[in-house]
Amino acid sequence: MRFPIITFFIALSCVFNVAIAQQSFKFAHVTDTHVGGATGEEDLRRTVKDLNTLKDIDFVIVSGDITEFGADHELKLAKRILDSLQLPWYVIPGNHDGNWSENGANTFRTVFGGETFFFKHKGYAFIGTNSGPNMRMSPGQIPRENLVWMDSIFAANPDKQLPLIYINHYPQDSSLNNWFDALKRVKTRNVQLALCGHGHANKLYDWEGIPGVMGRSNLRANKAVGGYNIVTIADGKASYQERNPGIGMQEKSWVVVPMFDHHYENETISYPRPSYAVNAKYADQVKVNWTFEDASDIGAGLAVYKNSVITSNTAGDIFALDLKTGKKLWAYRTGGKVYSTPAVWKGIVVAGSSDHTIYAVDARNGKLLWKVQTEKAVLGSPLLHDGVAFIGGSDGKFRALDIKTGTVKWSFDQVKGFVSTLPTYYLGNVIFGSWSNGFYALDAKTGKLSWEWNNGQANRMFSAAACNPVGANNRVFVVAPDRFMTALDAKNGAVIWREKKDTIRVRESMGLAADHKLVYVKTMDGDLLGISVAGNSMDVAWKSKLKLPYELTPSAITSNGKLVFVPSHSGLLSGVDAKTGAVVWQYKISNGMVNPVALNGRNTVIASTMDGKIVSLQF
Repeated sequence: MRFPIITFFIALSCVFNVAIAQQSFKFAHVTDTHVGGATGEEDLRRTVKDLNTLKDIDFVIVSGDITEFGADHELKLAKRILDSLQLPWYVIPGNHDGNWSENGANTFRTVFGGETFFFKHKGYAFIGTNSGPNMRMSPGQIPRENLVWMDSIFAANPDKQLPLIYINHYPQDSSLNNWFDALKRVKTRNVQLALCGHGHANKLYDWEGIPGVMGRSNLRANKAVGGYNIVTIADGKASYQERNPGIGMQEKSWVVVPMFDHHYENETISYPRPSYAVNAKYADQVKVNWTFEDASDIGAGLAVYKNSVITSNTAGDIFALDLKTGKKLWAYRTGGKVYSTPAVWKGIVVAGSSDHTIYAVDARNGKLLWKVQTEKAVLGSPLLHDGVAFIGGSDGKFRALDIKTGTVKWSFDQVKGFVSTLPTYYLGNVIFGSWSNGFYALDAKTGKLSWEWNNGQANRMFSAAACNPVGANNRVFVVAPDRFMTALDAKNGAVIWREKKDTIRVRESMGLAADHKLVYVKTMDGDLLGISVAGNSMDVAWKSKLKLPYELTPSAITSNGKLVFVPSHSGLLSGVDAKTGAVVWQYKISNGMVNPVALNGRNTVIASTMDGKIVSLQF
């Protein structure tokens, strides 16, 4: 008689479990609040006040672009407003929170407690990830460390049948350069729905078979009030209704999504993926010496010193690899994400961190030699010249430090906005831009302002802050997101010429030819051009046969005199003949943004990508 009883209880348990899985509930989807923008603060306060009047909402999901510029004060203000919610709430960052962030996307983690979330509710699992890009203009990217985190979450939660809802700021398509990595992971589970923001409009998607829903921005735009969505999970459906604070709920759901197990394990459809065929095409011209994959994003360039290559990552490490094998030699952990490209002088490695510190470590073993505390994050890369490290921070200061001791030789405290670039030394001046349309030339010996230039733009996102300025022919050359190229007099900062052309849409990527006769610029349309340093206008003196797709990455262009090395935002590195402009070889490292490269001798280049890959190439 025990068998039937056991069978009865097993059957009853199954029915009970199904009932749990099918419990109905409601939650609010709020996105793109843009606190710090024109009406972002007021619109979010209205939404929070409105949500606090609702009695049948279980929690709130806030899916990115919490702030306008990722600034410390914006993030803290947004947190104070959200803390007044009388409901549980879960938040992830968007591109506005990380791409132009004075704190290197570090403050988001400290203010909100993290940049991911995972929880279970009434028979469903919810997982949310960051989307980037952090500190670099490129397509969105789910950070490498977030993908590693997803793996650990799924390993710790082995129930693959539990219905899953996935949240990211971006649509899960090619607007993210690694969308397929995230989809591959969630498709190992019973993912039934994905949510996003970013587009500021209510919209239904199909992301490789996963139903996707974009929610409207919380901003009012051209209306009296903003809005958000109430999502009802019930009867095997997810129903979306827009709600406007002070006005109420729209009567009908604007979309209803069936919720069921899609059994992706049986999927036979083959979806488009990035092609690596170019590597086979140029296999005779370029070969791989070694590869390395980090567990975090890499948003910095590299330095070659003796038998090592040194770089940094968003886990907070400054680390070294063996130049011949790619094996990790040492790592020094800072307290924040590092976007500063390390530089080396007589065995001393210098780099800044978003933990408000400039570090010097021993190039042989990574041991700390000295550190200098600053008031905010240090996202700029150090320029080392005659035993002095020149580096900009986010605290309105640009510093000159003695490399041996860390002693501050001078500090210029009138920088508008924050510095995130590598400065240029030219004719006794240190030259750099900042994210408030400031552009400065400081006397390298005294730190006194030699001259200052402003591009006339009111929008800080048009700042000439991400490019590495080029000095040649007594001129300083600048490109910026306003699509102007400018030639300034190196002595006084006067404008010699400044041009914007529809046929030459420059942005932030440039470099100097080995003979100092050309300034290389990469356009948004994928062209590589050489602009004469002697012309009285934007004189195109050289044009490459390279033709990339639409292109955004701000990484500097490098040349060894024979080849020009051109990074792209899709993991492709191109070697172009410096004389003829012909494409000699190309190599696709990954589908992530290529950082500034490092040269080793006459025939080796080391390159990294934002998604944590490093490769040594011999040509």
